[in-house]
Order: sequence, then structure tokens, then C-alpha cells
Amino acid sequence: MNTTIIIGEDRSGQPCTIDMEELLATRLLVQGNSGSGKSHLLRRLLEESADMVQQVVIDPEGDFTSLADIFPHIVIDGAAHSAPEIEALARRVREHRASVVLALEGLDVEQQIRCAAQFIGAMFDAPREHWYPALVVVDEAQMFAPAVSGEISEDTRRLSMNAMTNLMCRGRKRGLAGIVATQRLAKLAKNVAAEASNFLMGRTFLDIDMIRAADLLGMERRQAEHIRDLDRGSFLGLGPAIARRPLSIHIGPTRTGTGRNASGLMPLPQAKPAEMEALLHAELEQEAAPPPVERPVPQHPAQSLSRNLDILDAPPEPVEATPAESGGSACDDMPSQHDIIRTALRALAADPDSTYQSASGLFQSFLTRCRAAGAHAAHIDMEQFRRDFAFALARIDRLDAAQQRTAEHMAADVDSDILAPYLVILRSAFEGRHAPDDDELAAAYGTSSPGRIRRLLDHIETLGLIVIREEYGGGRTLLVPGIETAAAAQTA
Repeated sequence: MNTTIIIGEDRSGQPCTIDMEELLATRLLVQGNSGSGKSHLLRRLLEESADMVQQVVIDPEGDFTSLADIFPHIVIDGAAHSAPEIEALARRVREHRASVVLALEGLDVEQQIRCAAQFIGAMFDAPREHWYPALVVVDEAQMFAPAVSGEISEDTRRLSMNAMTNLMCRGRKRGLAGIVATQRLAKLAKNVAAEASNFLMGRTFLDIDMIRAADLLGMERRQAEHIRDLDRGSFLGLGPAIARRPLSIHIGPTRTGTGRNASGLMPLPQAKPAEMEALLHAELEQEAAPPPVERPVPQHPAQSLSRNLDILDAPPEPVEATPAESGGSACDDMPSQHDIIRTALRALAADPDSTYQSASGLFQSFLTRCRAAGAHAAHIDMEQFRRDFAFALARIDRLDAAQQRTAEHMAADVDSDILAPYLVILRSAFEGRHAPDDDELAAAYGTSSPGRIRRLLDHIETLGLIVIREEYGGGRTLLVPGIETAAAAQTA
């Protein structure tokens, strides 16, 4: 069986080949700046070897989904599946030897990284009887194996690095041949790049990337300038599956395309300025309006402190007074359990350091205060305390009775972890303000980090509890669905 494919031509017009059987054992690293033809190279390699070996493409930009138009590749939409489903699909891909494209363009960056890591990890962990040979192509590999930590969480970065390291370092024995493509070598983790024995280096302009590419190709530093002069679609190849000496290769044509042509020129529209202005501003308010959010009515609303206090405040059934009681006593002037519990909650909420303490520590302080004042709070568990404390912290008692009842109903099914800042936003909306102060939100959430406040608001918005309107001047308006305020009317 012929195991070589023609990838392109050299400068003399002679065909340049890649030995796919050797490539499976020695892996490949592709580097090229945006516009250098890196994706075109990967597409050519995949098309020419589609009938030789199983292929798995990790596609963060949706560039390779068109392979399914001609070849028997299956497109898996990462945004349409849960994490367990992604792992189950990866196991089935190995079992049935299906060629697939994992399309990730519907996810944000961190979700893309986690989805790809879980997919690769599940393929790596497949049972031994499913260790069939397969090419695993990872485009934009600097996202999944970064040289330095970025904005993603440490847990996601560790998960992705483990998956990519296993693919490139230990994947060969499991039949997995990693092909990683990156725009910049300096952004790719060295332990991932170092495992490749074949290289295809495209045009790059930064000195650090040129020098590193020249080192991998076995070229002298002064020869690194040649990498800057490469044409689009031309690469320097080296490795046991390509050539024993650096070889200039111009990549051949492909049969499939991305379906997009954003880099070429095309005629501009001929509309007059007035017509274009009308097109830009037509029905702008309707398009910019936030979509209506319907929040489900909770079936079993959480019990709040106010309900327990209503029970405590209910007048007791009349009982016949004993002679000793008929004369009255000093106990009539003692505060009720209602007052003691409410006072303890308000005292904790008034302490500026309380939200920075653990929930268990606050709960113990609350119980200690109640016992010291002669009240029994055994009917309040930890979860109920957290919710009652959130109401006290947000000062919902400043609102009128109708607004308090509305706030209790709207917050009934909100998770206790975000309840306090959500109630602060609710109170701000009832008071007619555009948004609460950042200091109020920070105090309610127990943080001093502006970044955590931004992530908190984004999370609350994804739950459909609020709508955020950012202003170019740096401010923002927080709208609460179901509450019509003066601030909301002004921004509508």
C-alpha cells in the first residue's frame, strides 16, 4: 500500500511528498502567521490522506467543517452537547474509527478549551482494543497549550495542558498522531512543540519566532531571515516524514474551502451617504432592545426568615391565666424572639468584615448572639441563615411592604451564593437608580476585585435575572426584568 501523499511542489516544480505512515510515528508541527496559508496546508494534508487514515480535527474557528461536503467526515457541534456527551462521542469515535471535525466556533474561548481538552482526553483514555491509528489535528494550538497562563482559569489551563501533553508525548503508543498548528511558536508550550519530529514553517516576522523556527529546522541564525521572505502558501519542511534537509514547499490546491473570503477585495456598495445612514439607523432601538426574559415561577419557594417571623409574631391562642400570672411581671417588657433574631442579623450585616468570613463562621456567630440574648434559633438551618442574612445585608427592609413582598418572590429561586448582590441590584432598581455602586456589590459579594464583580454580573445576566447595558463612557445600567423603574424608562 502506498503511504505517501503529495503535499505540493518544490522550487523546481518537483512533487513534494509526506510519508503518512512515518508521520503517524513522528508527529508534525506547523507554524505560520495569519494569512501565511497554514489552514490551507492542513486542508491539503487532510484531503490527500482522507482515504488512508482516520482523522480527528479540533476546529476552533469552523474552518474545516466543509470537509464533510466531499469526504465522510462527521461534524460534531461542541456547543450542542454537554461535557459527558462530548466524552462519550470521543469514545465512540475511537471505537468506530470515524473521521470527525469538532466544531467549536459556537463556544467562548474557555469553553472551547475545556471541550477540546475533554474530547482529546477521552480519546486518549479509550480502551486498548480501540487503539487504532488516527491523525489528531489541532488548529490554533497556542490556545490549548499556551506557553504562559492567560485569562482562563487555572483549572481549565491544567486540564487542557494535560490533554495536549498526553496527545503529543504519549499518544503514539495509543495510535494517536498529533498535528499541531500555531500562529506563533513563542506562544506554544515548549513541551508540546518539542515532541514533534516533523516541521512545516511558514512566513513569520517576529525575531523570536524566526530564530526558534530556524533552530527547529537546523538552520543557522543568519538564515532565519529567509523565513520572513516566504510567499503565502510556501513552507520550509523538515523531518523523517518530509525531507532530511530543509525543503521549500509550495502547497498544492485543495478541493474544499472555508466558504468565506474575508481577506480578498470586493466592490464596495454604491449606496449614497444618506441611504447608507438610513440603513444604519433604521429600527435601531428595536434591535438594541434586550430580549424579554421570562423567569419561571418557583414551585417550592424557599422559606424566608420573614415567614418564620410572621409565625413568631402571630398572637398566641388565649389561655386561662394562673393566679401567679394575672398580676403581671417584668417579663412583659422583654424582647420577643422575633426582635432578637432580627437584631442579631442586622448586627452581623452591619459589620463591614462579615461578608469576608466563611458562611459557617457567620452562622456560628449568629447562633452565639441569639443564645446570649436568650433566643433559640434551632429552627434556622445553615441554608436558611444564608438567605436571611442576604436580605439583611441588602437592606430590603428599606423598601415599602409591597416592594419587599415582590423582592421575596423574585429572589425565591435564586441561589444563595449570589442572592445578596442580586438583592442589592433589586433594591437599586426599586429605588430608581441605574445601578448600585460597585462598593455596594463588592461588600455584598465579599470581594475587593473589580474583575470578580464583572464576572459576577455576567453570570447573573446569563441566568436571566438582569440585563446589562454597557455605556461607552465606562458606566453601566442594570435592568431587572419585571421591574419598571425611572432609570429603565430613561434608557429604554
